[in-house]
Amino acid sequence: MTALLAPLASRPVAARIAVRGAVQGTGFRPFVFRLAEALGLAGSVRNTPAGVLIEAEGPEERVAELARRLEREAPPAAVVRDVAVEWVPAAGAGRFAILDSETGAEPVVAMLPDLATCPDCLRELGDPDDRRYRYPFLNCTACGPRLSIIEGLPYDRPLTVMRAFALCPDCAAEYGDPRDRRFHAQPVACPRCGPKLTFEGRDRDAPPGATYPLEAAAAVVRSGRILAVKGLGGYQLLVDARDGAAVARLRARKGREAKPFAVMFPGLDAVRRAARVGEREAELLTSPSAPILLLPLVDRGAISPECAPGLHAVGAMLPYSPLHHLLLERLGFPVVCTSGNFSEEPMAIDADDARARLGVIADAFLHHDRPIARPVDDSVARVVDGELLVMRRARGFAPLPVAVTGDLPTVRALGGHLKNAVAWSHGDAIVASQHVGDLDHRLSLEALNRTVRDYERLYGWKPVAVACDLHPDYATTRLAEASGLPVIRVQHHHAHVASALAEHDLAGEVLGVAWDGTGLGTDGTIWGGEFLRAGAADFARVARLRPFPLPGGDAAARQPWRSALGVLHETVGEAMWDLDVVPVAEARGRREVLASLLRSPGGVRTSSAGRLFDAVAALLGLRQESRYEAQAAMLLEQIAAPVAAGAYPFVLREAAGEGGGLVEIDWRPVVRGVLADVARGTAAPIVAGRFHATMARTIGATAEWMGIPRVVLTGGCFQNAALLSLAARELRARRLTVITHCRVPPNDGGLAVGQAMVAAHRLLEGRG
Repeated sequence: MTALLAPLASRPVAARIAVRGAVQGTGFRPFVFRLAEALGLAGSVRNTPAGVLIEAEGPEERVAELARRLEREAPPAAVVRDVAVEWVPAAGAGRFAILDSETGAEPVVAMLPDLATCPDCLRELGDPDDRRYRYPFLNCTACGPRLSIIEGLPYDRPLTVMRAFALCPDCAAEYGDPRDRRFHAQPVACPRCGPKLTFEGRDRDAPPGATYPLEAAAAVVRSGRILAVKGLGGYQLLVDARDGAAVARLRARKGREAKPFAVMFPGLDAVRRAARVGEREAELLTSPSAPILLLPLVDRGAISPECAPGLHAVGAMLPYSPLHHLLLERLGFPVVCTSGNFSEEPMAIDADDARARLGVIADAFLHHDRPIARPVDDSVARVVDGELLVMRRARGFAPLPVAVTGDLPTVRALGGHLKNAVAWSHGDAIVASQHVGDLDHRLSLEALNRTVRDYERLYGWKPVAVACDLHPDYATTRLAEASGLPVIRVQHHHAHVASALAEHDLAGEVLGVAWDGTGLGTDGTIWGGEFLRAGAADFARVARLRPFPLPGGDAAARQPWRSALGVLHETVGEAMWDLDVVPVAEARGRREVLASLLRSPGGVRTSSAGRLFDAVAALLGLRQESRYEAQAAMLLEQIAAPVAAGAYPFVLREAAGEGGGLVEIDWRPVVRGVLADVARGTAAPIVAGRFHATMARTIGATAEWMGIPRVVLTGGCFQNAALLSLAARELRARRLTVITHCRVPPNDGGLAVGQAMVAAHRLLEGRG
């Protein structure tokens, strides 16, 4: 928002204009220069640790016009947070100039994410008369690496990895010309002075007939072998997505049994031939963020089923760097493009690490000599009811700040154990790191620690406290306890709700519907189907799904049949053993042990919505063993048919034996309805559709009972597009305001943002 303060005199002739936001490295200064020249203004513009500072002199109405147009006409990559104008005495400047960056103060400027190749650079890439024709590292102020090359702030070439590449005269001229779109484009380079590719086969030689590293690399993929490519933010593994045997080899070598692979297509038309692409999807695929986008397949022969076993969808992406564009142009077919690592390890980012860790996976390497400052994976998103829903926040989105109202203390929030990312509250923003990953591996923990040190060094932050989950066995909890800082523990589902409050900069009370797999509750039990009356600092649990036994505890996350047995036992008791459903049939050989676990008063019980979805998937025979997180629930969502009628009954009542009037959703009539449909042979898609519709209705009915007008839908279950869409429709039909996630993931990848929000507000209230 532009704030025009009162002038010092009736016709001031100078103003100091401070622009905050993600504006450095976007071509913002040359944009200001050209705008000032067009308006006939004198003065200067420079980068500062806080953003961009403009001193403008000239007729009052033209200075005011400059201020108004800064936000309205800013470069596409820029994110302008606010524009503050202060009228000052004129200094008598004779012309407008771009000055060197101001340094010394604590940086508060936002770092930019890595951005996909812009249309202007793409035209140059394919122009035989351009000196950067087919150069794999061309870029300008509108595109190219940012987060992956920054080593210090403000964002200037000497504080990036590009300082190792001295500019040739032609590049230096562009870099120094304010009228050129490469003015102060920090990664600017060309074939004479910039990074170069090298090919390395198992025998260190190129394939026969290959005279250029890209040709050699393309030959490897064409032959059905696995190629490791050093991309923008780390190494990636590529293989022909049409070749089932090649994809299976990649799965076996990488240790990724069944989890879907992302597929990079040569162009948007190729994606459209394979999958359903709407206007919004096309816009996102070709945007500067260029995420992996989940799309329904329409031509199942376009890629091998091995890319996503059992699923009728694809994680589609387009080439987003010049290197990817050149390689896919040569291939002309879709390729699996997955992180260069063993499953659940961090990405390799340098050649020695890639050789050591990926040598048993890849048949060849395509290296380059531009260093990578930190690993940055690809973002994953989907479109629900025309709106973006980011599920993994990394390239293209991180680390853009979440703007909040107020002046928050600096808190380090360590996030959860799965889908980890770190976040910091500081002033009027919460900054979340790029995706780190699951923390079951030593290398992942090392990556988390590096990320913490990295951001705090770059920004000069000194946290006053550290926030973490309630769970005592999370690696992040142990790190918090060992930090030497005051520890603020934030309940898992409150953090989910608070992450949405932060994303939308909401104050006051909401009803948070936090549905996921599991999270430790304040009562020591496993929560996951929660309704919280929540604000930024506090919450009260006001409703939940009825708890059920979970034989085997955490094992149920990978074995949906266990959740099914718990649900059946809660619904029909010992009569479950006489039911003709798959989970019971498979468990009868262990009946005695399992029956004891189910009856045990000290056994694990949960209110988890995620486990309830798993249970219904198992009852329909879709999956008894999940080979990756949420596989059973994903299959249930995939087959769910839209239903106009026939939703199952459910009961809302106050929970027996619970103080404080806790409302309970009794889903047992839902399960009886599912069993009856299964027994009469109702098609599984109809049952799945009725179940989704019913669960959405439970949300609407419970929210109406609570009478809180704003409702947040959060937690991993709301990655399910069918549930999210149906629940939003139910709530709006009851005239309630629906708040959903967009750029902060609803899953555990958003926990750190919520933890930072809660901890900072508790500190503001004088509580730790």
